[in-house]
Amino acid sequence: MPDALRLSTVRAGYGETVILEDVALALPERGSLAVLGRNGVGKTTLLATIMGHTTFHAGAVFFGGRQVERLPVYERVRLGIGYVPQGRDIFPSLSVEENLIVAARPGKRWTLERVYDLFPRLAERRHHRGNQISGGEQQMLAIGRALMGNPALLLMDEPLEGLAPIIVEALLKSLERLLAEDELAVILVEQHAKLALQVTREALVMSRGRVIHQGASRELLADPERLAQLVVAQ
Repeated sequence: MPDALRLSTVRAGYGETVILEDVALALPERGSLAVLGRNGVGKTTLLATIMGHTTFHAGAVFFGGRQVERLPVYERVRLGIGYVPQGRDIFPSLSVEENLIVAARPGKRWTLERVYDLFPRLAERRHHRGNQISGGEQQMLAIGRALMGNPALLLMDEPLEGLAPIIVEALLKSLERLLAEDELAVILVEQHAKLALQVTREALVMSRGRVIHQGASRELLADPERLAQLVVAQ
C-alpha cells in the first residue's frame, strides 16, 4: 500500500526556533497514527508543519507522492489535507449548517447528509449558531467541517480535550466508524493515550521534538508499563 504521507528528517519550528528535530514517519493510505507524548514535546508543531503553519528548516514532506513542504496552506488543503485544530476554531456567529457549507469542497464522499449521519447531534442543532452548542457538539462540528473538504488525510489535534466522558465515548465511536468506512488516513494527537491507541493502527511517541518510539498501537496498548515510560520520557 503506498504512503499517504511521508516525512523525511524534518526540522521545523517557529522563526529561528527549531522544535522538530529529524522527524521521520510514514503513513499508508487509509492508515491511522496516534501521536503521543507529554505537553510541549512537539506534537501540535508536527501537525502544524504538515499543514504548512510553521517555519520549515530541513527535510521533506511528501503527500500522495508529491513533495509539499514549500507549498502554502491553501494548496495543501486543495490537495486533500484536512485539519481539526486544538480549540476547534469554528465560526461562532454562523449556524452549524453554515459552518459545514462554508468548508465544502468538490468531492462525492462527504456531503451534509453524510456528516449528519456520522454526527446526528449536528443534524438536530443544524440551525443553532456555533456559540449556542456544547463543547462536544463544537468538536463534532470541527471534525465535520474538516470532512466537508473531502480530505485524503485528516489531522486531529486533541479532539477529546476537555470533554465529558459520555461525549468522549460518542466521538470515539464516530472515529472508529470513520476509519472503518472511509478511504481516509488519520493522524490523531491526543493526551488520552490509551483511548488514542484503541482506535489507531500505529503509534508514534515524541519527546523534545524527536520521535522516540514507533510501532503498532496494539502492542503499546498491551504494555502499559512501557507506555507510561515512553509518555513521560525526557
